[in-house]
Amino acid sequence: MLKTRADQYRMEASSLLRDISMYRCLTKGQVYGLYPGKYAIIKNLLSYFEKQGRIVREGIYYCDSKESLKELDRDLLAAVWVLVDFMDRVEYHAVASYPAKIVFCADGEIYEIIHAGIGKEALISYIVSEQKNSEDTTKFLVLVDRPEQIDELQTDNAAGYCTVSPDGKVQYYRKE
Repeated sequence: MLKTRADQYRMEASSLLRDISMYRCLTKGQVYGLYPGKYAIIKNLLSYFEKQGRIVREGIYYCDSKESLKELDRDLLAAVWVLVDFMDRVEYHAVASYPAKIVFCADGEIYEIIHAGIGKEALISYIVSEQKNSEDTTKFLVLVDRPEQIDELQTDNAAGYCTVSPDGKVQYYRKE
């Protein structure tokens, strides 16, 4: 079955509104990163939704409301950059419950992006090690604020570790 241009726009429109509502605020780069290869469609939809008042643009951010920018979750924003890095393989993604920030499916695997803030290494180590003992096959990507934290984490079952720079560049690490 062939999709018309209107069908494609409708699908992208609902996905875009879902993502902005779910993550509450996304940077312009993140919005485009969540829709690789669809720059023109997303650009038009963002403009349309902004004119309609369905989204709010504040500088580099697209938000579901002005209040969302005041309550900006920087750890979630960092996790979205990690998600964007996998986007060409992602089948589904959503905000997750603590300690994870985002859960997503890629290449038939389930991943959780967990933020290990400074001073939270022991707590995150405990939570992730508890998951190791369950039947859960989730893979954990542990997002740290500084690479030095990785040695403090006791998370043998983490698929990997990463940091995100202020401009959204993701750097990956593995324990040896």
